[in-house]
Order: sequence, then C-alpha cells, then structure tokens
Amino acid sequence: MYYSYLPFLLGFLSVFSLRAQVTEKGIVQAANQFIQLLDKDQQLKALNPFISDERYNFHFVPREDRKGIVLRDLSASQRSAAMQLLKMCLSADAFQKTTEITQLETVLKELEKRPADDHYRDPGKYFIAIFGTPGTTTTWGWRFEGHHVSFNFSTLNDKLVAGTPGFLGSNPAIVPDGPQKGKQILKEETELGYELLQSFDASQLNKVVMDSIAPNDIFTFDKRKALFDKSAGITYSEMTAPQREIFLRLVGLYIHRYTRLFADDMIREIRQVGLEALRFAWAGKRQIGMGNKNYYRIQGPTLIIEYDNTQNNGNHIHSVVRDLLHDFGGDELLEHYKADH
Repeated sequence: MYYSYLPFLLGFLSVFSLRAQVTEKGIVQAANQFIQLLDKDQQLKALNPFISDERYNFHFVPREDRKGIVLRDLSASQRSAAMQLLKMCLSADAFQKTTEITQLETVLKELEKRPADDHYRDPGKYFIAIFGTPGTTTTWGWRFEGHHVSFNFSTLNDKLVAGTPGFLGSNPAIVPDGPQKGKQILKEETELGYELLQSFDASQLNKVVMDSIAPNDIFTFDKRKALFDKSAGITYSEMTAPQREIFLRLVGLYIHRYTRLFADDMIREIRQVGLEALRFAWAGKRQIGMGNKNYYRIQGPTLIIEYDNTQNNGNHIHSVVRDLLHDFGGDELLEHYKADH
C-alpha cells in the first residue's frame, strides 16, 4: 500500500511546489486599466485607503450596504475590465464557478417569485472595492464580493500574497426546477468530501465524526480571525494511503481556486509544517442528497477549509478557505505598509 501511494504523493508535492514561469504584473496592470475606465464619481465609490476597517468587512449575504462600485452600474467595457482583473487572481475553474454563482441570482429570483423590478436577487449586485494604490512597488488590495462570493486579495511588490478569506456558496446547491434544473456548481466539493467520508472504517469514523448534527453555518462565518477548537477530526497520519490520496485531492480542489502562484505558496506553507498536521472532520448526516444536512472541515496550522450544506433542507452550500497566516494580507503586510508610509 505504501509503495503504491508513494508516486502519487511525490507527484502531488512536486506539482504544487513548482513555480510557474510567469509574473503577476498583469494584476497591477489590470487593476489600473479598470480604474482608468471609471469616471471621478465611480472612482470615489471604488477606491479606499489601504488601512481601513472596511478592508476587513467580509461577508457573503445579499447586503445593500457594501462599499465599492457595483457591477450593474458599470458600462460593458468597465465590467469587462473588472472581470479581467478577477481572472488574473483566480484559476479558470474558480472564475467559472464564480460567474455561475452570480447567475444563480436569476434562478433564485424566479424560484422566490420576485417581481421584475426587485433587485434583492440580482446577478449585477456584486461589488468591487480597491484598497490602496495599485503599483509594482506598493502595498494594496482589492475585493470582489456579493451574495455567495467573497474574495479578498492583497498584493505587495507586484506579487499576490493573499486571496483569503475566499468564499463560494451555492443556493440552490442543485437547481430543482426550470431551464437549469439539475445544475450543481459545487458538485466536486460535495462528492469528493463524501468519497473521503465513506472510505473510513468504523474506528476511524469515531475520530472523523465530531457531531451527528451539522452546524447551521460555517464556524468561521464573517469573523476577522478564523479561530476555534483544533482537536476535532482524524489526522493525515491516521489515514490509509488511498484515503490520503482522496484527502489531498480535496485540499487541492480548494487551494486551486486561486492563481497558480498563490496556490503554490499555500502548498509550500503546508509542507513546511508537515502534512501530518492536517485534520479532516465531519458533522451531520453521512448520506448524500436532499434533506441530508452536513458539514466538513479541513484544518491545519496554516489554513482552515469549511464546507456546510444545511440551509434549505440541505440544498444550500457555503464553503470557505481561510489562510491563517495571510488572511486579509496578514499582520506582516500591514506592518510593511505602515513602515513604508
């Protein structure tokens, strides 16, 4: 078993440790192209100081009081520039999931029978806020956020150093009716988590399952600091070789929501503290499908990944990646900014 698993493990680590032979200068360029397309009033909405409590104002519900410029108020060229900036910071797969999640607002509007002039559910109600001045030698960040999407990026010296908190949700998790019936945007996150759960034997499940009832939402929610009990779940070292393969695929699925360079850095930090420190925990029902409310968590010294499917009778997913070293850029980035200013 060990020798059959070794090539996969080595392949996983080598692939994630390779540094892509490209730079991230396109992020600064894309940000400035977007800003230049905005008029003065729009810039007043979009631009914020880097040191601001608003930079930590992370949430994923359909709020009306978000800071930033809203997509529905942008021209076609401005919106295109905004989407190009997002593409520079996410993987192609995550960008597609993000755009599909925004379009679920139209599905929700139909399911909830809201009038045509009602904008509570609106695929254009996603906000872009830029913090600081984008440049190749500056510390700055930006946020793309709305219902069920929140990405918080921080950049230093032309390098993306943070992309978390990074939230993706899906309501409905599986579209129950209409032209998009059966659509399931976060299908991989659901099925791979179940695949790992079902691989454990009875003795392992005693460690894996931390509660028979799933929490109402992710534990970290909108907290500035992602902190809670670190003892729940089974460790990587307690898994069999096949279980480790599934587990690493699941970890990679979430980390590769980001651009390759940033994903590489997250994997490097995991390796530095050791894969053995990672844990997997489950709560709620152990079956897949509507009505089975469930939750799982991946946790280690450097990151927390949460998945929750409890609302709407188990057809409403929340998932998040929290980088415990670099959420919102981390304290080191903030101190660097203060020193430069």
